[in-house]
Amino acid sequence: MKQDVKVLVVDDSTIMRKVIIGILEQVGINSLNILQAADGEEGVQTALNSPVHLILMDWNMPKMLGIDALKAIRAAGNKTPILMVTTEGEKQNVVTAIQAGATNYLIKPFNAEDLREKVEQILEVRT
Repeated sequence: MKQDVKVLVVDDSTIMRKVIIGILEQVGINSLNILQAADGEEGVQTALNSPVHLILMDWNMPKMLGIDALKAIRAAGNKTPILMVTTEGEKQNVVTAIQAGATNYLIKPFNAEDLREKVEQILEVRT
């Protein structure tokens, strides 16, 4: 994994952000290149103002839901791959997210290997 890959982790849970960041570091992403946002609004602002290679987005967050943040990022013309990482596992939610522009979907709880595979799969497509 390239050291210069930049990732944005959007999740209202500090613990979940730490878990995801730990896995990203294991994959080889430099912790200095991992940005964080604690809600959908902050996630949209960060995504539009800081170029990143990948966004990991929770669904259920205060201020703005992840699905709405996803739509806002896409509406702004941003094509950064977005991996939805959420407890919302119903098939309709997966379909809704993909139709809205999500690159892939990972259901919580997940293990480190699941997240690593999804991240590597998305980033390999980009390189």
